[in-house]
Formats: sequence, structure tokens, C-alpha cells
Amino acid sequence: MKPDRFDLTGTLNISRILTGLWQVADQERDGKARDLDASATALLDYAKAGFDTFDMADHYGSAELIAGQMLKQAPEAKAFTKWCPEPGPMTAEIVRAGVQERLDRLGVTRLDLLQFHWWSFEHPAWLDALKELAGLQENGLIGAIGVTNFDAAHLEIALEEGIPLVSNQVSFSLMDRRAAGSLAGLCQDRDVKLLAYGTLCGGFLTRKWLGQPRPTDVPDWSRMKYLRFIDAAGGWEAFQGVLRAAEAVARKHGASISNVASRWILEQPHVAGIIIGARLGENEHRADNLRLFSFELDTEDHALLDTAFANTTPIPGDCGDEYRQPPFLTASGDLSHHLSQIPSVLEVETDENGRTRAFSGSKWEPIAGYCRGLREGDRILISGTTATHGHDHDVAPGHAQAQATYILDKISATVTALGGSMSDIVRTRTYVAGDEDVEGASLAHGRAFGAHPPANTTFVVDRLVGDFRVEIEAEAVTRPQQDQ
Repeated sequence: MKPDRFDLTGTLNISRILTGLWQVADQERDGKARDLDASATALLDYAKAGFDTFDMADHYGSAELIAGQMLKQAPEAKAFTKWCPEPGPMTAEIVRAGVQERLDRLGVTRLDLLQFHWWSFEHPAWLDALKELAGLQENGLIGAIGVTNFDAAHLEIALEEGIPLVSNQVSFSLMDRRAAGSLAGLCQDRDVKLLAYGTLCGGFLTRKWLGQPRPTDVPDWSRMKYLRFIDAAGGWEAFQGVLRAAEAVARKHGASISNVASRWILEQPHVAGIIIGARLGENEHRADNLRLFSFELDTEDHALLDTAFANTTPIPGDCGDEYRQPPFLTASGDLSHHLSQIPSVLEVETDENGRTRAFSGSKWEPIAGYCRGLREGDRILISGTTATHGHDHDVAPGHAQAQATYILDKISATVTALGGSMSDIVRTRTYVAGDEDVEGASLAHGRAFGAHPPANTTFVVDRLVGDFRVEIEAEAVTRPQQDQ
């Protein structure tokens, strides 16, 4: 018996269980790289058993080198990797160099699937990077393009911009069900598939932890990360309720808890495959993983799991938010320091009167004599903002929700550059070109400000300049509420 397969692109046939190599980095935490030949032989055993699709990234230690060594013996295997650059200008040269490094480390002339990650959407160069990747795909260096940790709103922008994305890799498990929300509908509508990681919560979704106390000391990065997810999802007792439900389903089908956890994800119609991590030379569970293809969940099973889910707390935000905003549910915890080091795309200057202005580089700012944002004392005023990228590119023409998402990213970047945050915004005004645009713009506004809603007025106007469907202006007050 071998894993079921999925045709991702028409020419890219993959195992529905991908072998994840994230833990290579964990195994190399002591600074000693793994033996390439021995590790490649371990991967070859996976490939021979039908687990011939491998997932890795530029920062997973020597994972790409190990996979490249394995590909010499099993060229039919699939190697998916990720490029996770630090935000900054994404020129053709920078993107080409990032891709070439992946090619060189894997020892191939064409990447099966290149997955792109971006740390902060306040920095708009992610669109430049994706467009350059699309060009490299046309030139034959990339077979297929995916993204990783994109929420539904930004995945939609990329698709509206014509980026030929086939996949989005996100956290998805019995404890983290965000990917069953708005992302699911978008993926099904636009034929984008999910590659799900964290499916076993770093090994916590196994019988080993049933009825056990919450650990106080965890030995590896994976468990550090997913213990944070469990805490955010209602805590250890809520987690135990899910384990008990999964155990009941597992006994019914002669399977394991991990089989049930994996099966629940694979039965989601927008999921192409799940990524199960491998600690090379340790804890190989291939035989157990194969059992998940021997049964299907029925109505009774889903009802039992749904009852357990009702006693958990939804993980906050959308997919990928754990890397960009609190609570930072990552292996290293709080990423606010890392995010604060990302360079702003705005130029900031202070005049002789102490007013600080931020300029986005729009060609209209010097022509019309205005700035993107101005700080006067504790007040930050942000000009009417449209979905313009660079000097002359209009983002997502005709799509109000995607435009509003991009606009609010620009507003967030502006208020941040002037020393504030989105939670400081107290007033917004939204202008839309038609009644049909109100809902989309409102949904984007609600996602950006749901936790700290400002006062807002929405106007339907005769028309906006150019072909824009949405324009938004904002005002922030940075002093503490009690001092107002």
C-alpha cells in the first residue's frame, strides 16, 4: 500500500502525504550539519515507500542539500521548497538570485514548486516578487508557484493580479481550523489548493498525550510552537476533549489518533496534501500514516469531533497572522522585534515646525503638493489612499475588496512610519464608486479594524479618479485614552 496521490497542476502528481523537512533545522540546532549521504539515504527510503514528495525551505538548515543528494538517486521524486526573503526591494536581480540559490542547493535546473513567504504586507514589494517569479516560471526555471502563510485577503489580491498560484501552505489541524473559513471558499472558487502543515500539532495529536498533564518543558521547536497553538485554542483541557473525540473515532475505524487528525484535513475539498514532518533517522511512522487511506470519516464521526471543537477557542485571525501580529504562535514566540526591523517603504521628514510627513513616492505627491501622512503632535492624518502600486500600477482593477485590503496595508505602513499603529486610528472615511462595492470594502475594513474599530463613514460617490473602486482616508490619535 502506498499513499494516495493528487494531481496538483495537470503535470505535477504528488503524494497526499508530503514529507516535511522542517525538523532538519531542529536536529542541527547544535551547529553540526547532518551527514548528507546518510540523510539522503533516509529520504530515499521514504520515496521508495511512495512518500516521494518532500517539502523544505531556504532556512531549514541543510534540508535542500539533503534533498538534492536524494534527487540524484530518485530524480522522479518531487522537491518543493520555499523562498522567504527579508522585506525590501524585490528587483528582478534579487528574485532571480533567490531562485538560483534554490536551484543550486537542490542541484536541479527547474524547481517543481517554489513557495513564496512574505513577512509583512505593509511592505508592498511582495507583489513585485510574485510578478518576477511568474516571469521565471515562463522562462522554465519554476514549474509551479505557490505561497505560504497567506491569508484569504492577500491571496485574493495575488490572484486578481494574475499571479498563477496553485497552492497556499498554511497551518491546518483539529486545533487550528482557520483554513476551513474564508480561505476555503476562495480556494474552491479560484482552484487553489492547500498544503496543510501542523496537522499533528508537532506530535501532540497522538495517543501518547491522551490523559497526560500539560508538559512544562518541551525539547524541540516543533512542540514549542504547537503548545502555543493549544494554549490559544482554549488550553490543555479543551485539547484533551479533542483527543478523546479523536480516540473514539480511531477505535471505531481501527486507526490511530494521528490517522483521524490527518484524515479530517485530507477530506477538506480544498486540501491537496498534508505535510508530516520527518526527523531523519528517528521516529519514522510511515506504516501508521498509510492507515489513514483505509477509512473515511462518516456523519457520526464528524458530529463527535464537532462537539469537541465547540469547547475550543478559535485561533485568532486568519491563516498566517501568527507570523505578523499577536499572539505570535511561532517556534520562537514574539516576532514583534523582528517585524519592527523591517524597513519602511515611506520617506519620513520633519519640518521646522515639528510636523512630520511621510511620502510614499507616488508621482502625484509632488505634483499636487501633498503627503501620504502627516503627524502633528499626537494626531496622524492620512490622505485619501487608493490601490496604487509603485508609480503607475493600479492593483486589482475592478475588485473593491482586494483594493481595500491593499489600501489598508498602505495606511498601516503610513501610520507605523509616523510612530503609530492601526489601533490608534480613530476615524476613517471610505469612498466607493458604486453600491456594489460597499460590501467588499466593508469586509476588508472589518478585518483590519475588528479588534479596535474606529468611527467610520462610507460614501458612494459618482466616480473616483481613474478606475479605482475604493479610496480611504484615516486619522489616528496616539496619546493614551485616559489623557484625552
